[in-house]
Formats: sequence, C-alpha cells, structure tokens
Amino acid sequence: MPVVLTIAGSDSGGGAGIQADLKTFEATGVFGTSAITCVTAQNPDAVTGVQALDPDMVKRQIAAVCAGFPVAAAKTGMLYSAGIVRAVAESLSEHPVGILVVDPVMVATSGARLLRDDAVSALRELILPRATVVTPNVPEAEVLAGCTIRTPADVRSSAARLAVEFRTAFVLKGGHMESGADVVDVLAEKDGRIFDFRTPRLNARETHGTGCTFSAALAAYLALGSSLPEAVGKAQSFVARALESAVPEGRHSPLAWKKAG
Repeated sequence: MPVVLTIAGSDSGGGAGIQADLKTFEATGVFGTSAITCVTAQNPDAVTGVQALDPDMVKRQIAAVCAGFPVAAAKTGMLYSAGIVRAVAESLSEHPVGILVVDPVMVATSGARLLRDDAVSALRELILPRATVVTPNVPEAEVLAGCTIRTPADVRSSAARLAVEFRTAFVLKGGHMESGADVVDVLAEKDGRIFDFRTPRLNARETHGTGCTFSAALAAYLALGSSLPEAVGKAQSFVARALESAVPEGRHSPLAWKKAG
C-alpha cells in the first residue's frame, strides 16, 4: 500500500483540509500520513479562527513521517504564511518525494482567506517549481496567471501558460465556470499537451472540500501508478461520486468519501 503525505490545515468541521485528505486516502486505498500547518475553527459556513503552527513544528512533522515511512507521494494544501511555505520547501529539499501535488489553497469556499499576501510570492518561487502537478481553481489561477479567466478558451490558455511559466503540469479546475452542462477540468502538461476532462455539472447543495478531495485523490492515484492524465480523470470521477453521494448531516451535506470509493 503506497504511503501518501498531506501537508495542510485542519478543518474542525471535517469537510476539507487534513480531514478530507485522510478520508480520501482511505477511500482510494493508500496509507495516509499528515503534517498539520494550521488549526482552523470552521464549518462549511465560515472560518471563525486560524492558528498557524510554528514552522519548525511543521518541519518536524514532515521529518518524522519521512523517517518512518517510504512516502510515495505528497500533497500540499493550506500553507497560510511565508514562514510555513519556506519550512515546507526546506523539508522537501531535505526529504525529497517522487510525486508532489500542489493545491494552491488561497480562499475557502466560505470566502475566508487561507493564504496571506506575503505567502503568495513564496509559494510561486519555492513550491510551485517543485510540483509534479498544480491544481488551482479559476480564482487561484487568476492570481497565479495575473489575468481574468471567463471562458473555456481562457481556461485552456491560462493552464498552458502556467505550465510553461513554472515548467510543470497544471490542472485548472472548471467548477467555478458556471456556464454549460458539464464541468471541464483542463490538464496542461509542460511538454505542451492539453487534455480536457468532462463530467456532468451536479446540482450539489455544498461543494466544501472538493478542491482538497480532488488533489488528495490525484496524489493517491499517482502513487498507485496511474499516469497523470489517467489520475486526473479518476480524481474528477471520485469527486463527482462524492458529491452525488452526499447526505444531510445537520445543516450541511458533506461529501461522502466512503461511498465514493
């Protein structure tokens, strides 16, 4: 069973972050490990508090996992501060992993900011060039590309431009593009190849945690030996099934990871 490491924030509501990643790892058949960057007080409605861990503690968690397990793949999520970004970059230099999926988490579904302004440049310089693949949604891609993305053509061109700029693959997720019957995710590889992945748009009550789940599933499928295009298609299908299987829990309808597996 491949070992996959998630480096991300904790979601007290259980729908995103470390909790979503570990549920996804379990459902996809890999062994999940974690390094927590921040503790958040949140549910799908709002983030009411963020407590960042000391960057040295983040490094210690990564080192402990890598010392104890043969980590086949890692993914990053909420990194929050420039200090944590630098700590993660240093850790990845000291403990290289063969596969790195970077989810450039910037804003929660509820609207809360999850990456400080001073951390964006550090993320661009220190983390993105190390990635096997980066998985921004449209708002995140707009920040990284410095342009407005409004049409499917914009999605394709922006994904291709980012892949060239950072010399790594990008999956630009189309869930925020509200037009059309399908959600289209675009994979641009650094060699110039572009792939479209389509899935019917669902009338989901909530989408909290879909980005985390997608990147975690992508890391898991890559660790299990899928090619990058195969892994993107499987990750897209995994998220769609998790949305379809969502069941009411109190006032919310969280993804159903177990049923999606």
